Amino acid sequence: MGALAPSHWILLLLVVVILFGTGRISSVMGDFAKGLKAFKKNMADDTDVSMEAQSERPAGSITGQAAAAKQAEPSHVSHG
Repeated sequence: MGALAPSHWILLLLVVVILFGTGRISSVMGDFAKGLKAFKKNMADDTDVSMEAQSERPAGSITGQAAAAKQAEPSHVSHG
């Protein structure tokens, strides 16, 4: 008997229904369906807001702590 036997799935489903109840399962599935519909709608949109925000920033800019760390490093000049 393998791990994917139909009797195992039926038993697992029965345990889940007993623990959570049918009302809780249906509300979770409804929320999942709403999320899936929103995901599909956003994937169908031609413009992507996150990509527009990235294109406005200059490439290779140093921000925040990295800039402060770069300024704090002493320069080593060889006199020789």
